[in-house]
Amino acid sequence: MHKHVEWDDPGKYSVLAFYANTQDEYVEPHPGSIITGHYQGITVRVRVEAFVDGNTSIGEVVALISPRTGERKQAHGNLTIGDMVRLPDEMRAIEATLPDDDD
Repeated sequence: MHKHVEWDDPGKYSVLAFYANTQDEYVEPHPGSIITGHYQGITVRVRVEAFVDGNTSIGEVVALISPRTGERKQAHGNLTIGDMVRLPDEMRAIEATLPDDDD
């Protein structure tokens, strides 16, 4: 069973928007791919087990990371490492870079 997740809107970090504005070819996720979503301000990495309906990845949560500090967590909100989730392409995100120490 998949855990229902209310993903954060990826906004400026949208994977689909990035590929729409580049010459690079968008590659659909495949089993073994690691993809990213945002959930309650946290970066969530998901290892894809299946890509269904041409627009949704199903996979296991393999990392929960604070984008401000890089701290890894075992759980955040209702999400825990090892949970199976569905991540629609429109909610996929490019990982935000950590701020420089000089900032």
